[in-house]
Amino acid sequence: MRTILDTGPLVALMTPGDRWHQWASSMFKTLRAPFITCEAVLTEVAHLTRRPADVMELITDGALEIGLAAAAESHSLQRLLRRHGERMDLADACVVRLSELHRRAAVFTIDERDFTVYRRNGREVIPLITPSGG
Repeated sequence: MRTILDTGPLVALMTPGDRWHQWASSMFKTLRAPFITCEAVLTEVAHLTRRPADVMELITDGALEIGLAAAAESHSLQRLLRRHGERMDLADACVVRLSELHRRAAVFTIDERDFTVYRRNGREVIPLITPSGG
């Protein structure tokens, strides 16, 4: 099964002092690469870790795969952003859209508060890989 990567686990992996670092490290060893993600997630990770070259290296090494072109998915992304209002940012919308496009994939996230609320295709629960096992 493929895995869709949200911002939190990658930030935790790249930040040894992060409270989720050990969990993220363990999960990255357990789950199968390449992880599907989007440029919005990578931008957040690069900003939060201040390590943009390391983020790009993960793509070069084949650990991450860009699975969404925002321009091609603009209508779907707008639909999600309008539905969820201020709760949802662009990276979250891209991850939810990736979940719609890759129905058998689970979302690897720390953000249970939002991803347990978001629905793909309007009503479907999104399968999650979270610290609590969700």
